[in-house]
Amino acid sequence: MVPVLRHIVEHKRREVAESRRRVPLEELKERISELGRPRNFFRAVVDDRHPDDMRVIAEVKRKSPSAGVIREDFDPVAIARGYWQAGAAAISCLTDAEFFGGDLAYIHAIRDAVPLPVLRKDFIIDDYQVWEARAAGADAILLIAECLHEREIIDFQILATELQMTTLLEVHSLDSLWRVINHVGFPHAGYGLLGVNNRDLETMKTDFGNALRIADMVEAPTRRVMVAESGVRTPADMKRLRSHGIHIALVGESLMREPDPGAALRALLA
Repeated sequence: MVPVLRHIVEHKRREVAESRRRVPLEELKERISELGRPRNFFRAVVDDRHPDDMRVIAEVKRKSPSAGVIREDFDPVAIARGYWQAGAAAISCLTDAEFFGGDLAYIHAIRDAVPLPVLRKDFIIDDYQVWEARAAGADAILLIAECLHEREIIDFQILATELQMTTLLEVHSLDSLWRVINHVGFPHAGYGLLGVNNRDLETMKTDFGNALRIADMVEAPTRRVMVAESGVRTPADMKRLRSHGIHIALVGESLMREPDPGAALRALLA
């Protein structure tokens, strides 16, 4: 595990321990029992009726370790509403407070304002966080391969599927891809996506070609559920993804830096 990721995970373990103490698991389960079914995140972004269309998971993010504060006038609900009106297929919401300025409460607030499914984007390292995500209203969770053992990935996928949430299994490199590719879509194909992050965890630099190279190495059924993450900025980038069989992009920082993120998304999809 690279140093920056190790630092975040160590902090997250302390955070989860505190959350367990403050809100027992049984209380989370009780909250979940009072919720309706999750929205279908997988079907929102994998559209077999229009397989050649590009779908964007638009991200709500205030800051990041690599970029610092991205947006000072941060209103997650207004931003999500703008994304929805501009044609986003789904919303990604950062919930890590320490490093990304997020909050779990943003998920319910966003879902109350827009009809799109919402991904909890965080560093999931404990099954408690999967329950916590659903209790907070999340329709999907992110699993980062580089900070999880295979057994953990499998366990979290099973639990997420039982809770009817989609999993976005994210890799940053070919090594990680080959380690987890057989787990994409486990235990149910209709609940699993493969994310390819173009950011190098060592240098924190973005290489847009990373997703393109990986797309060329996987079979068509896997490309169908691939999500390109980081570095997608222009309609030309979207065209390049489509030419390599990738039809889903998670876009955040480039939109959040614009005066009107919704208008920026509309231009990206034009």
